[in-house]
Amino acid sequence: MSHIPTTATVASKALPPLGDDRRFNRRVGVIAVIATFGGLLFGYDTGVLNGALSFIVDYFHLNAVQEGLITFLLLIGAALGALVGGRIADTFGRKRTIIVLAVIFFIGAVASAFSPTYGIFLVSRFILGLAVGGASVTVPVYLGEVAPFEKRGGLVSRNELMIVGGQFLAFLCNAIIGNIWGGNADVWRYMLTIAALPAIALFVGMLRLPESPRWLALKGRNDESLAVLKDLRRPERAVAEHAEIVQLIEDERELTENYSAWGEIKSQPWIKRLIVIGMGIAAFQQLTGINSMQYYGTQVLEQAGFTRNSALIFNVLIGLISVIAMLIALPLLNRFNRRGMMLFGFTGILIAHLLVGIFGIALPQHSPIRAWLLLICILLFVGLMQGTIGPLAWLMLSEIFPLRLRGVAMGFAVLVLWVTNSIISFAFPSLVAALGFGTFLLFAFVAGLALLFVGVAVPETKGKTLESLEEHFKRLYASF
Repeated sequence: MSHIPTTATVASKALPPLGDDRRFNRRVGVIAVIATFGGLLFGYDTGVLNGALSFIVDYFHLNAVQEGLITFLLLIGAALGALVGGRIADTFGRKRTIIVLAVIFFIGAVASAFSPTYGIFLVSRFILGLAVGGASVTVPVYLGEVAPFEKRGGLVSRNELMIVGGQFLAFLCNAIIGNIWGGNADVWRYMLTIAALPAIALFVGMLRLPESPRWLALKGRNDESLAVLKDLRRPERAVAEHAEIVQLIEDERELTENYSAWGEIKSQPWIKRLIVIGMGIAAFQQLTGINSMQYYGTQVLEQAGFTRNSALIFNVLIGLISVIAMLIALPLLNRFNRRGMMLFGFTGILIAHLLVGIFGIALPQHSPIRAWLLLICILLFVGLMQGTIGPLAWLMLSEIFPLRLRGVAMGFAVLVLWVTNSIISFAFPSLVAALGFGTFLLFAFVAGLALLFVGVAVPETKGKTLESLEEHFKRLYASF
C-alpha cells in the first residue's frame, strides 16, 4: 500500500529538507514538553485510583457498586470529553482548548481531593474525566499539526510517554504516601491533590505557545500561520510547507462550504473509511487489556500469588516498565513503518497473553514459580504494549484524518477508545472472578482479531506530510 505512486508522495518529497538547526528543533521540543503535560494529567488521574481506591472505599463506606462507579464515571466523562473536545478544538483552536482543559483539570483535581461527600466526589471525577477525554483528543492533534512530518512520530508519541509517566508517577506517589500516612483517613486526599500541580504548569506553559499553524490556515489566518511556521522551521521550509497547507485548503474550500461536518462525513466514502479505521485502531488498543492492568494491577498480582505489600511494589514496576518501553520506542517510531510495528506489537501481545493464561491455569496456586512466571509474562505484555500499540495508536489517529474534520473525526475515534476502556474496566473484575487467568486467553483471541484488522485495513502513514496523506487517502478510498 505504501508503494502506490501518488501525487501526494511527490508533494511531500518536494519540501525542502528540514535540516539540523538546533534552535528550531529546540523550539518544537519545548512545545512538545509543555503540551504533553496534558498527557501527564491524563495518566496520573487515571492511574491514581489504583492505590487510592481502597482508602476512598473505607472513608465513604462504599459497597461494590459504588466503588465501581468511581472509575466508571471518570471514563464516561472522558468519552464525552473526547467527543465534544474535538469539535471545540476545530472551532476555537487547539491552543485555547488545551488552556481551558488545564483549568478543568485543576478544578476537577481540587474538587475531588476536598470532596465532603460521596456524591460530590462522583461529580468531581466526572468533571475530571471531561478534561482527560478532551486532552486525549486535542493534545495529539496539536502536536501532529505543529511537528514536521520527518519527526512527527517521535514528537506525537511523547504524549503517550507522558501518559505512562503520569501513571508511573501515580503508582509511585501512592506507594510513598500510603506507607507514610496510611493510618490517616484522609490519605487519599493527598494522593489526588498532587494532580493540581501539573494542571497549573500546563495552563501557564500553554499561554506562551503558538496556535497550530494548520488550524490558523484553515481559519484563513494565513499571515499568522506562516509566522508560526517560520518560528518552527527554516524560512524556505516554512514557506513551502505553508504553501502546501494553503493549497490543500483552497482545493477543498468549495466542498467545505457545501457540506456541514456531519454531512461531509456521510457523503464522502473515503472519510467514512478513515473514521472506521480510526475507531478500529482505538478499540483494539483498549481490547489488549492494558488498562485493566493500570486499574487492577495490584489485585492481579495478588491473585498471581504475591502478598499485598509485594503486589504494591511490583505494581510500581509495571509503571516503570511502561516508561522504559516508551523511551525505547520513541526513536524507533521515525525509523520503522507504523503498520509493521503494529503487526509486531499485536503478535507479541498475543504470545504474552497466551503465556499468562497457560501459566495461570496450568500451574498450581501454591507453586513457588507460578507468581514469578506470571509477573515476567505480565511485564512482557506491558512492555510490548507500551512500546508499540500504545504510542502507535495515538500517533496514527493524529495522522489519518483530514484537516478540516480532524477534531471531529478524532473525537469519534477517541470516544470509541474511552467507551471500550470503560466496558473492559467494568467487566474485568467479573471476568477474572468467572475465568481466572483464562481471561488472558480471551485477550489473546482479541489480539488475533487485531492482527487481522491491521493486516487488512490499516494503511501506512510514515514519511508523508499530513497534507499528502489526505490526498493519498482520498484517492485510495474513493470507492469505499
